[in-house]
Amino acid sequence: MTTKNIAVLVSGGGTNLQAIIDAFNNRRIVNGNIALVLSSNPNAFALERAKKHNIDTCVIEKCDNREAFSDAIMQKLEEYKIDIIVLAGFMHILSGNIIEKYRNKILNVHPALIPSFCGEGFYGLRVHKAALEKGVKVTGATVHFVNEIADGGPIILQKAVNILQGDTPEQLQKRVMQEAEWEILPLALDLLCNERLIVENDIVKIK
Repeated sequence: MTTKNIAVLVSGGGTNLQAIIDAFNNRRIVNGNIALVLSSNPNAFALERAKKHNIDTCVIEKCDNREAFSDAIMQKLEEYKIDIIVLAGFMHILSGNIIEKYRNKILNVHPALIPSFCGEGFYGLRVHKAALEKGVKVTGATVHFVNEIADGGPIILQKAVNILQGDTPEQLQKRVMQEAEWEILPLALDLLCNERLIVENDIVKIK
C-alpha cells in the first residue's frame, strides 16, 4: 500500500493539527505523511506547529475572487501530489472543483453530533453556545467527508461528550476537543490512509 501524501488546511491555532502530528509520532496513523500545512492566515499559530516538526508550509490568503483562491489552493495540492486533505479549523468553503477531484478524500471534524448544530454559520464557539442554549445533555464531535453541502458529507466517526451543569461555551469547546475531536480525527485519518473506508449510498462502512 502506497504512503498517502496529506495536506492539512488551517486558519488558526492548529490544535487538531497537533493531535494529528502527535498521532503520527505515536504510530497511531500509518501509511501517511503530512506533506503540507496550508494556511489562509499568515499569523496562524498552526504554521509554527508545522515548522517545529519540519513540515512544509504555505500561506494562501483569502481574496474576493473565490475562484482565484481555490485555483491557488489546487495548484499547491497538485504540486505536492496530495492524496488526502484534512480541514483542521480551515475557515473557508472549498470550491466544487477541489471537492470533485478529492471526492471522499477530504476529512473535516465538526464540534457537534451531526445533524445537530451544523451547517452554514455553525462553527467554533457558536456551535457550543447553540448546544448550551438548547439545553441538550449530550454533544460531541463528528468526522465526516466533505461534499458540496456544509457539514453534509458522509459521516465517518462520532464520539459523544456529556454537557455538565454550569458549562460555558469555552469550557465545553475545550472538553469536546480533548475527549472527542483529538481522538476521532486521527483515527479517521488512519482508516483513510489504510483504505479502510467505503462509501455506499452516502453511508460510510469500515472494513
